[in-house]
Amino acid sequence: MLYRLEDYRETAAYIKAQLAEGFLADTAIILGSGLGNFADCLLNARLLSYRDIPHFPVTTVTSHKGTWVCGYLDGQPVHCLSGRFHYYEGYRMEEVVYAVRVLSLLGVKKLILTNAAGAINAAFRVGEFMLLTDYLKLFDDSPARGQLPPEFGPRFFDMTCPYDRSLRKAAKKGAAAAGITLHEGVYAFMSGPQFETAAEIRMLRSLGADAVGMSTVPETIAAVQCGMRVMGISLLSNMAAGILDAPLSDDEVVSVGERSAECFTRLLKEILTKIAGV
Repeated sequence: MLYRLEDYRETAAYIKAQLAEGFLADTAIILGSGLGNFADCLLNARLLSYRDIPHFPVTTVTSHKGTWVCGYLDGQPVHCLSGRFHYYEGYRMEEVVYAVRVLSLLGVKKLILTNAAGAINAAFRVGEFMLLTDYLKLFDDSPARGQLPPEFGPRFFDMTCPYDRSLRKAAKKGAAAAGITLHEGVYAFMSGPQFETAAEIRMLRSLGADAVGMSTVPETIAAVQCGMRVMGISLLSNMAAGILDAPLSDDEVVSVGERSAECFTRLLKEILTKIAGV
């Protein structure tokens, strides 16, 4: 294993030392591609660069800020990670989910994972959002592989419902209050960094996938193993390969994220209000 339990504890202790007195958050958000500006709306925020946090990986994706933000939204304390880590960056699964395990040591019980994804379901539109109901992982590696410290959960654990039903219900109420379309569907995890082929998208559609992306699922697995309740939200930043007669690009993903920033912020604010106390 890359990390010892002492490494995780040292990281958690460093973050605790930077927090405002009395700050204790049971909710955290990990922000995906083009969605990092949400962290700017937190009040009385403390900003920590990933580069300054002991043992922490550093994001290599230019659209990810690489900042851990601890602040308040409507009086609710929240950890907000602006930037995540991906397998395609060259990181091992243990590194990809390092932040999730640190969050568990900090007492986080509810984790909201966001991402930019390609829409496979032809009824969806670019710029809309999808609430994850389940996932497909056509990839053999897992963040639960190996002998982990028992503090991060059992080796064998149930994944029947990885995305918490109560949190999903609250999210739908939040979307309705904000007047924002929030689809529900299955997210397919692919390793990247290349976009999928049209044949792969046809395969994923036949297996029941509604959207596809290169993140979120490893974090979901680690969080469930740690005993967290998880919610996943995708910004549908493009139509997946072969659905439209147009090439795919990362610039499009980031651009849609920027255009959807205000809508995403309203949605997430309503959701955080609705899940408080759930």
